[in-house]
Amino acid sequence: MSKQVWRGSTLLGPIPPTLITCGTVENPNIFTVAWTGIINTIPPKTYISVRPERYSYELIEKSGEFVINIPTEKLVRAVDFCGVRSGRNMNKFKEMNLTPEQAPNVSAPMLLESPINLECRVTDKIKLGSHDMFLADIVSVNVDEDLLDKTGKLCFNRSKPIAFAHGQYYKIGESIGTFGYSVKKKTKNGKNAGKKKK
Repeated sequence: MSKQVWRGSTLLGPIPPTLITCGTVENPNIFTVAWTGIINTIPPKTYISVRPERYSYELIEKSGEFVINIPTEKLVRAVDFCGVRSGRNMNKFKEMNLTPEQAPNVSAPMLLESPINLECRVTDKIKLGSHDMFLADIVSVNVDEDLLDKTGKLCFNRSKPIAFAHGQYYKIGESIGTFGYSVKKKTKNGKNAGKKKK
């Protein structure tokens, strides 16, 4: 397999094109961020990287809080729109018929139409170049009960999440494995027994 060598770039995907809400319920703003992820387990920490010239940057810097809203296939148009329009000039909630909802633990609103909302409180800001990174604690997670099975387990696939890669939005396909399945013992019929090797 031959490969071309390109200069360093942001070519990493797929990644989640999240909808970030900030401001207040009375004066909400929403924008799209794909530069995000999990950086720690205990305590649960995340980050978003934002250009300083963006309107949302001012709001997050002032309040120190924001909400990461996981979008669905139905929200893909809003994801795109909120990434190319500024809340400085319009109310994107109204433009996209979206609903700000009071979050239980932070001042920033949640997106009602999103089935999973991560409430975040900024702990640090790191200047990187084109973007500044807001490091944040995930203080709570709000999950739509329709995504839970009878045992209370989260069935993430029910939310129909989307992915972003190299300028394109994608549906997420079927599961092809579960965490740890490669090291579980096999039964006589060749299926995983559910116990890890010691």
